[in-house]
Amino acid sequence: MNEVVHIPAATHHNPHGGGNTYELERALDEDLLLTSVGWANSYYANDSYNPGRDSYTDEWSIAWRNSTYTTRFGEGHYTEIAKNPLAEDSAIQGYRPPDPDRPELYSESEWVLRTFKDEYWIVGVTVTTIFETAWALRGYERLLMDFAADPERADAVLDIPYRYHMRAAEHLVRRGVDMIWIGDDVGAQNAMLISPQTWRRFLKPRMAAFISSIKSINSSLKVAYHSDGCILPIIPELIEVGVDVLNPVQPRSMDPALLKKQYGSTLCFWGSIDEQQTLPFGQPSDVRAEVMQRLQTLGRNGGLIIGPTHHVQLDTPVENVRMLVDTVTGTPYLTARQ
Repeated sequence: MNEVVHIPAATHHNPHGGGNTYELERALDEDLLLTSVGWANSYYANDSYNPGRDSYTDEWSIAWRNSTYTTRFGEGHYTEIAKNPLAEDSAIQGYRPPDPDRPELYSESEWVLRTFKDEYWIVGVTVTTIFETAWALRGYERLLMDFAADPERADAVLDIPYRYHMRAAEHLVRRGVDMIWIGDDVGAQNAMLISPQTWRRFLKPRMAAFISSIKSINSSLKVAYHSDGCILPIIPELIEVGVDVLNPVQPRSMDPALLKKQYGSTLCFWGSIDEQQTLPFGQPSDVRAEVMQRLQTLGRNGGLIIGPTHHVQLDTPVENVRMLVDTVTGTPYLTARQ
């Protein structure tokens, strides 16, 4: 018989940091708890889940608007960028980012560590570390053009989030997190968004310095790196600069079994359950088969933190989530409801 777990109605909860009580993670017997500091926290700031609130501007001066999406299970909302504060060249030099040294930024992380450190692996999250925040500030096409036409301008924009998130990660490491999760989406479905040469010129040196800095604070610290899509050309270099865990291992972009064969002695893998087809559109039997396949291949002899490759959204049947949890834990799904 399934146990019923009553989850209290939440106050404002930002999934990228802010207001999480962790009842759901604990009810599902997860091993990691996440605590986030950085620009990604702006994704759902200022109660933006409220459909009546059409737009807002975050502390980085990046403007957002709410958008609606419809699924067979109902209507949901997400946010998208509406304005880039560094779109004009003249705005770059005088721009002042938020202060990463404000003590209040870390109050929630301190509570998470104080409350759960002895029981859970605590992950400090500083994703959208360099590239994604930079193009949010500058504009995606403009930053790509800067890479080719004005590398010094691109460097100036990239340094803004790089310095901020490195400082935030240093604070989190000193407070005692077990792992820092960094990353930027540089992969598309079947290839990289930018060339490996461009990645090596603009992102690799900053990543290397970032990881070196936080591991100098705690030599036993682990570093996870996130990029959706296909990033096969740069995986050896991610290992070279100190990445320990690769996330999310998008299976329709990279073969998980091949990754295990090539890099399993060096990397741990995090994710790998398909959020493009299997979870939202497959049957529970498909979910179970995929989980078992990952456990037997990517997870062989350990080295797998299994989970979806992205947020499980409103288009996903509850039955598929139940099957995912059942198969991973080997115990009946704990039905969580408010």
